[in-house]
Amino acid sequence: MMDKKPHIKPYLYGMLAGFGAISLSILFFFFIYRFDGFGDAVSKVTGILMPFIYGAVIAYLLKPVCNTIEGFLHRIFPEKLHSMANMLAIAATLLFGVLVVYALVMMVVPQLITSVTSLYYTAQTSITRFMRWVNTQEIFLDNETLMGYFNNAYDAIADNLTTLRTTLLPSLQNIQGILSGVGVGVMSVVTWFKNLLIGLIVAVYLLASRKKFAKQAKMILYSVVKPRWAQLIQEEVLYADKMFGGFINGKIMDSAIIGVLCYFACIIFKFPSALLVSVIIGVTNVIPFFGPFIGAVPATLLILIQSPIKAIWFVLFVLVLQQLDGNVIGPKILGNTTGLSSFWVLFSILLFGGLWGFVGMIVGVPLFAVIYDVIKKLVFHGLRRNGQLDQMTVYHDEFGDPGDPAPAPVEDEGTETEIVIDSGEE
Repeated sequence: MMDKKPHIKPYLYGMLAGFGAISLSILFFFFIYRFDGFGDAVSKVTGILMPFIYGAVIAYLLKPVCNTIEGFLHRIFPEKLHSMANMLAIAATLLFGVLVVYALVMMVVPQLITSVTSLYYTAQTSITRFMRWVNTQEIFLDNETLMGYFNNAYDAIADNLTTLRTTLLPSLQNIQGILSGVGVGVMSVVTWFKNLLIGLIVAVYLLASRKKFAKQAKMILYSVVKPRWAQLIQEEVLYADKMFGGFINGKIMDSAIIGVLCYFACIIFKFPSALLVSVIIGVTNVIPFFGPFIGAVPATLLILIQSPIKAIWFVLFVLVLQQLDGNVIGPKILGNTTGLSSFWVLFSILLFGGLWGFVGMIVGVPLFAVIYDVIKKLVFHGLRRNGQLDQMTVYHDEFGDPGDPAPAPVEDEGTETEIVIDSGEE
């Protein structure tokens, strides 16, 4: 049956398009105008979901360990006992994680107490000796303004050292002091422990059901979008998982090796606070590009207060160690996993570090690498769609083979595409 009023359709589509544009403009204006309120709402939701965030992070970091243990147990146990092997793998994985954290705390806290105590007495003695020397110099005594600066600085440092001795040291020596000495309220501490405990429970569920969740997510994806787009989205998600998992786990392993090498070198060269300095260097090395510099500053200050000459040698040692890491150890472990140039690495660290702080500096590089990969595929798709053969040649020279990325999905109305959901294990 023919449409009796075909002329109405263009106007109807125009009205709908105009209404949609106006609605989006209003929503955008409301979002900008009420940005603070929107941020507060996001913060509130994030606070509610914090246990699940903790659990997801814990499960993601422990997933490679769980997969390794699970594969080992599957080779030992018969097939009918694989369910029990999975539970044992999860229990062993959580035990491994707890033991690693416990070992780090037991190594760092005593060394931190010793370093802070030594820092207090050494700094107090050095400052007192310096002020005695200043009071014997006529050039300073004749200048009241300069002497005022020295006296004010001495009083400020003395007050800080007193706070260090009366607050931080006692708080490091007992758990109750740790919770109160750093200015954290009791409710905040209880909330943190509650989130961590629930996060561990969530991590257990995620590790136990990770394969089931993957299958469900795949079915939902194929039910919402066209098969070709679903396949492309799935490939990009797998690429993101490979990027994040490989980069973060590789950086953790690389940083652990750097920390161990730094500890042995500190023992050999008799640098003070060897364990604490090595932990600082190892932990901050997780941050790409800026990590070595961030860790070297407090570590050098710890050594400088006790031995200025050794601090100079330590700076030289850190430079050599970072050259070894950047040219030998890091490339062997990580390779060129991100495919980003130094400029984009620096850009991603500054951008996401400014948005999310320390966490953003760690996840910024792999996250930007995923964004960069998506943009590359979209660019290639656009060039091929517009028939820009010359630019496609330039693309191949610049980025290599894109691996048939993101072609326009072909929709054949007369053809039904059968979707097979892989039920095998990951």
